[in-house]
Amino acid sequence: MTVAVNSSPSLASRLVNGVLAIKPLASLAKQRARQMMIKRAAMIGVDWLGEVAKLRARDWDADMASVQNPDLVYPAYYVRSFHAYEEGNLGWEPATEVEVAAYAVHARIWQEAGAQGDAMLRQSYHDILQATLPTAPTQILDLGCSVGMSTFALQSIYPQASITGVDLSPYFLAVANYKAHARNQEATLLHPPAPQEVEALKGVGSGAAGSQPSGTAPTWLHAAAESTGLPDASFDLVSAFLMFHELPQSAAIAILQEARRLLRPGGYFALMDMNPQSEIYTSMPPYILTLLKSTEPYLDEYFTLDLSQAIVAAGFEPPTIAANSPRHRTVIARAK
Repeated sequence: MTVAVNSSPSLASRLVNGVLAIKPLASLAKQRARQMMIKRAAMIGVDWLGEVAKLRARDWDADMASVQNPDLVYPAYYVRSFHAYEEGNLGWEPATEVEVAAYAVHARIWQEAGAQGDAMLRQSYHDILQATLPTAPTQILDLGCSVGMSTFALQSIYPQASITGVDLSPYFLAVANYKAHARNQEATLLHPPAPQEVEALKGVGSGAAGSQPSGTAPTWLHAAAESTGLPDASFDLVSAFLMFHELPQSAAIAILQEARRLLRPGGYFALMDMNPQSEIYTSMPPYILTLLKSTEPYLDEYFTLDLSQAIVAAGFEPPTIAANSPRHRTVIARAK
């Protein structure tokens, strides 16, 4: 089955594309978008600059070495500017700013949400996920896991599951690895293991992806979501949180096919992302649309992809689609 794609963005979007084709204007828009996020973070009580400074002061060599695949060849679509960073996702500046940026960006999804907007967004996705899946998954793959925020959120609702986070940025994964260890140390201080649990854990290693014991820290994999190298039919749930709007259509389709390969029959694929049908996007003022598109180079391709058709073509049953925020949607499909 061939997926029909629509590559014709709206008139307003095409006009914005013309503006952003002028490099000085594109750079100005990116700078303005970044400044707006830092200002919003301060307004909701998030110390953007302070939190980032703490992370940047750390020695990341060990974390980087533990997650990076030095032989990985990056797909061409990934090696470009993203989110107001010229280096895209391949640098320490974007990696250390992901979390504070998420708090700022999601602060206004709901009125008065503030710094809790990000947690509310994730919970809205999980509410639909838990209501749809007939049983709790035991093997979960988190595609485009970034610095682990989506992975840890999944871990909180499925604490007994083995979770693997995949991302193309070793910088993001290094931060995720550090945060996983910090979370584990904090949990140990709050809830020290009983002597019998200590004995049971002796000799337990990190294990291969998808094989770690229940309740342990996630496994991180430096790989492309469309070519993970993981075994066939090894997961019950493949999740993608705010990843698809950062993909060209060809990569999105390839990732859906990879997700189907990795899922056991009857397993579920789920994604949460921008809702192209949301009135917030369809009526967005040109100035705000310019700032948004300056940081999201593949937004037109995401908004014009027939996602339902692409999911079915990849080997899934027709998906269910539900709005989980005023501007986001949750899409869930069962593998045939």
